[in-house]
Amino acid sequence: MTTLEMQPTFVRHVDEPLDAALAKLRRAIRAPEVGGQAQSAGHCLDFKVPKGQQRLWSPHLSVQLSEQDSGGTELYCRFSPRPEIWTGVMATYFAAVFVMFVAAMYGYVQWFMGHSPWALVAIPVAAAVIVALHLASLTGQRLSADQMHTLRSQFDLSMKLAFGESDGLV
Repeated sequence: MTTLEMQPTFVRHVDEPLDAALAKLRRAIRAPEVGGQAQSAGHCLDFKVPKGQQRLWSPHLSVQLSEQDSGGTELYCRFSPRPEIWTGVMATYFAAVFVMFVAAMYGYVQWFMGHSPWALVAIPVAAAVIVALHLASLTGQRLSADQMHTLRSQFDLSMKLAFGESDGLV
């Protein structure tokens, strides 16, 4: 994980076909050792922090399985904020970019018409909002590092339960 990643990722590979790997992982996440904090839908697995331990910045670990040309399966794993938080962050990003675009257009029209382009003031304000969101993301990652390690441990345990110590893992 680098310090500039908003959604840290990692990739694992298994030498099993997609359907077999998914079936094994679904059995593994239902095991009592995993703690019942994982769910499966389609070709995705979701590892979550228990409700009682969730904070605003608590992450979840999303794992998407895809078939490889070699016949194995790739597991693309991404830490992100909970979906409801991520939706709010992305909506704020889009709103800030929209404000920047509208301010640039309005400021240009003001300048073109010989008026003072006061609307351009909104551009650095919106840029500051984007920077603040990014800094908040990095701060949230730092504050939730313990939960990210817990989720990664649950994932690793699920992999071990599904595929053994090194059986099938690449």
